Amino acid sequence: MYAGAVLALAAMGAVMAGSALGLELESVALLGAAMGAVVALVPDRTPTTQLAGFAAGFVIGWSGYIFRAQFMPDTTAGRAVAVGFVVMACVAVAFLTNDRITLWTVILGAGAFAGAYEFAYNQAPPEILSTSVSTATTMAFNVALGFLAGVVAGPVVAGAQGMRRGRPTPDAPEGDHVDAPVEAPVATSAAATDEREFTTLSEFMKETVR
Repeated sequence: MYAGAVLALAAMGAVMAGSALGLELESVALLGAAMGAVVALVPDRTPTTQLAGFAAGFVIGWSGYIFRAQFMPDTTAGRAVAVGFVVMACVAVAFLTNDRITLWTVILGAGAFAGAYEFAYNQAPPEILSTSVSTATTMAFNVALGFLAGVVAGPVVAGAQGMRRGRPTPDAPEGDHVDAPVEAPVATSAAATDEREFTTLSEFMKETVR
């Protein structure tokens, strides 16, 4: 609840700041704030390490659009090759860092840039230098706000999760308790039976000797 409230305030602050500064932040305010909060709140690596992976993926996604605009035809095959280039670059980052920077953070950064920029790119591919810079700056601003909100809310969320794990499980009601059936001492009964048989046999032999 606390983390959601902090994230909501961050997204509202991004929209208000964009309006005050004359920036067009509304279109990617929620996307950027949500991505930044995810990077800060997921308990995988440290928040700074995860932010570094996100930033690497963000740059890779940006370079993928430049690669697509400069070298690939505007066809399905060209877009597929560009996507493959971005994904393989993300995998290379995780491999070269020996998974200290996890793959999901890099993929998340590349996907965040693609989600924010795909529409603007399709509107005017030749203007990629100006439109991509505008998208990158607005996304970076919103991601920073969301990341700061996640860092602030992170200790509270971690504490709440620890309390849930440490909470004892309720005992079963007394009415549900069923006593286990008591087994009869079979071995003892059998031994007693054997003893009685032996005593009877002794008496029989005594009677026979007499």
